Amino acid sequence: MTDTQTVPALKVYWQPGCSSCLKTKEFLLDNKVEFESINVLEDECGFKDLEALGLRLVPVVARGSDWANGAVFRDVARVAGFTWHPHDMLAPGEIIARIDTILTAAQRYLDQIPESQLDTMLPHRPRSYRQLAYHIFQIPEVFLERVEHNAAYTYEALISKLPADLNTRDQLSTYAGSIRERLNCWWTTLGTVTDFHQPGNVYYGDVSLHEVLERTAWHSGQHTRQLMLALEMIGISPDGPLKDADFNGLPIPHEVWDNEKEWP
Repeated sequence: MTDTQTVPALKVYWQPGCSSCLKTKEFLLDNKVEFESINVLEDECGFKDLEALGLRLVPVVARGSDWANGAVFRDVARVAGFTWHPHDMLAPGEIIARIDTILTAAQRYLDQIPESQLDTMLPHRPRSYRQLAYHIFQIPEVFLERVEHNAAYTYEALISKLPADLNTRDQLSTYAGSIRERLNCWWTTLGTVTDFHQPGNVYYGDVSLHEVLERTAWHSGQHTRQLMLALEMIGISPDGPLKDADFNGLPIPHEVWDNEKEWP
């Protein structure tokens, strides 16, 4: 008599509008891997499952007690049970150019949002247009804090909770411009001589600083695509909409919002 063991189902814990969550699901689908999809905002058992693993974040890919942060595809592939093949990354200077294009566009779109619409909520997600716009620039700010001051790159640092001094659209736009200027200044002074092979020292896994920079670009880029949708939702055409060519070389998700939850 042979004992048989049932292999636990592969589960993906996610929430709508989360760029990393969407990219994780698309990565598994592109590799023809079946999984149980758990939207933690709608499935109350989702957060309980994560707590049992000692986690309070998404995306997470888990098979039983074995799990990986969805942001690190080599770890996701290991948990899912297939071979991971890395893609070719753009050179750091090219990535910086992509980020500058993205942030310049995002500031234009922010300036188009009427003050009265800033607290409009995104669909299926407790995040406002104001918070979304802030998050786009918060992502490179957290990167800059890491490379300029060796600050901890944590999940909490990326939660889009606005500082008390960003109350108006103009204040938020000024902040946006300062982050873009700061990033370009860092690149021209220290960035060009930075070792991008060094460890990224980020919360989501063992990755290089080059991978962190690339993620900074497409993460802000994906949310900027969402900001364009937000403008269209209130009947405003984005000023100089970004095109596919602006994201060439970046692992941007296929969908803009989600592959399961449709944008209204």
